[in-house]
Amino acid sequence: MQNLALISLFAPFASFLLASIFALKQRSILLGFACSLLIALSTISSLILFFENASFNLTLFEWFIGVNFGFDIDAVSLSMMSVVGIVATCVHFYSIFYMEKDEGFNKFFAYLGLFVFSMLFLVMSDNFLGLFVGWEGVGLCSWLLIGFWYHNDKYSFAANEAFIMNRIADLGMLLGIFWLYLQVGTLKYSEVFAMVSSLEHNALILIASCLFIGAMGKSAQFPLHTWLADAMAGPTPVSALIHAATMVTAGVYLVIRAGGIYDLVPEVGYLIAILGAFVALFAASMALVARDLKRIIAYSTLSQLGYMFVAAGLGAYALALFHLATHAFFKSLLFLGAGNVMHAMNDELDIKKMGGLAKPLKITAIFMTIASLALAGIYPFAGFFSKDLILGYAFISFYHGIFLTLLIAAFMTAFYSFRLLMLVFFTPKRHSAHPHEASKIALLAMSPLVILAFVAGFFEHSFLGYLSTKLVFIDAQNGLVMILASVAAMLGVLLAILAYKFSWFKESIEQKSVYKLLQNDYFIPRFYHQFLVSKYASLCEVARKFDIELLDGCVRAMSAFAFKLSQKILMPNSLSLMLYFIVGAFVILLLLVWGV
Repeated sequence: MQNLALISLFAPFASFLLASIFALKQRSILLGFACSLLIALSTISSLILFFENASFNLTLFEWFIGVNFGFDIDAVSLSMMSVVGIVATCVHFYSIFYMEKDEGFNKFFAYLGLFVFSMLFLVMSDNFLGLFVGWEGVGLCSWLLIGFWYHNDKYSFAANEAFIMNRIADLGMLLGIFWLYLQVGTLKYSEVFAMVSSLEHNALILIASCLFIGAMGKSAQFPLHTWLADAMAGPTPVSALIHAATMVTAGVYLVIRAGGIYDLVPEVGYLIAILGAFVALFAASMALVARDLKRIIAYSTLSQLGYMFVAAGLGAYALALFHLATHAFFKSLLFLGAGNVMHAMNDELDIKKMGGLAKPLKITAIFMTIASLALAGIYPFAGFFSKDLILGYAFISFYHGIFLTLLIAAFMTAFYSFRLLMLVFFTPKRHSAHPHEASKIALLAMSPLVILAFVAGFFEHSFLGYLSTKLVFIDAQNGLVMILASVAAMLGVLLAILAYKFSWFKESIEQKSVYKLLQNDYFIPRFYHQFLVSKYASLCEVARKFDIELLDGCVRAMSAFAFKLSQKILMPNSLSLMLYFIVGAFVILLLLVWGV
């Protein structure tokens, strides 16, 4: 069993090393297959452990006092390992098609392998510091992959934005980890959770809040959300792997894993749930009017992360993890489908310049329709089961305001999902391109995700029962909630189909102030640029002038004075005077060395 865990963790690292050796060589499709098979080997190892219901701790060596390089294999980590592995395997094989003509093909697979290794290190670690190492690893890989085509300034800016915004949040998380270590003297999960109940309540609030700041950055929660949509600048497989299924869910995983702390500070958990409900509605509203294909799906990811944080904040960790798993499958399927559309449309992203693609991209249209039905929460697709459980738990826990907010967001989700489908596939042609279906390897790579988007929800009880060894089993099914959620979803779907089939929305709607507000992301990015970035740039300019004109000026004046003094001393050409100065300088130097 321990060997399987090591294979699961280090096979992606072997993929990284293999691809790195040939990173600067001519692209090789064979290398892509070799790396993909190594990721598949890791996934198979994780799935074997998952189905064997393995549970053990694996320690490699001591890092420093109280912290080891150790790994916990339990129901929570195995669930995440399996989800990460399945999506990563599909994305790797898909990337062989998507990146086949790119000169950086080999380097791309090196970055992907390093990302998967870092993500597995994050979820497998048995302590908070090991989690932070993986956390920073996926942040680095995100920067490398978003800015993969770094010759494009826009892509480089998006990569830097994601990296910097996450580093700001990670400072808060690191402070929480440091404070936790000072309080309990260890960072191992089992030891921390055995001791936290004895800590002062204020200290727990501070620790929980700081940890959640890190989660806000990684999972792009308001107000640290702007980087996620901009991160769509990277290659589409990156969006599917990092920004839909794995890295952005790390914040949710952190709250789930630190549940022993959040259970003791329900006020912090409630604020997390409130923020999650707000983000679910906030992101869904922006997706209603967006025209960029990938940004719409990115806003959808942001909205669904809000659902997960609602569940985690209210203490329903198992429900959050279940929605995380089902969402990973259908959302990565949507992104890969978007990749097929982009490939067919010569990288066009404006959905209002598409239309009529259902016939040439028949299989992609079917796949994306299945993913959209799952996202909208239509029975019997996976999203129906996992999303309704979160709605049901909010309802039966008497958080009716949160429930109503999520219900409205569910209606919006169904509408914008089918708005995308209608404008891309099922409305009249609005382009001059000659689209064609993706290659067989791309469609085969997407097939497991299609199956899981369809059937994963039926394993609701068995999955929650499996998690019950680590997380509390919660039966949140409620007949009234199911009816209301289904009606909201079907109304959203029906409205989108009718509205875009019969062209209900005229171009004049784009001149409405509400439309412009949503289209400009509530002007939050502009606010950040004008009132934060520009002010910071001005401060940097002041510091630059201070450094050049004052500090450098002082140094230049001192050097000029020393030069003139030396000229006056050396002018007499007195050898004895020079020797005195040399001896004196040598004595001063010895005194300085002795003092230091």
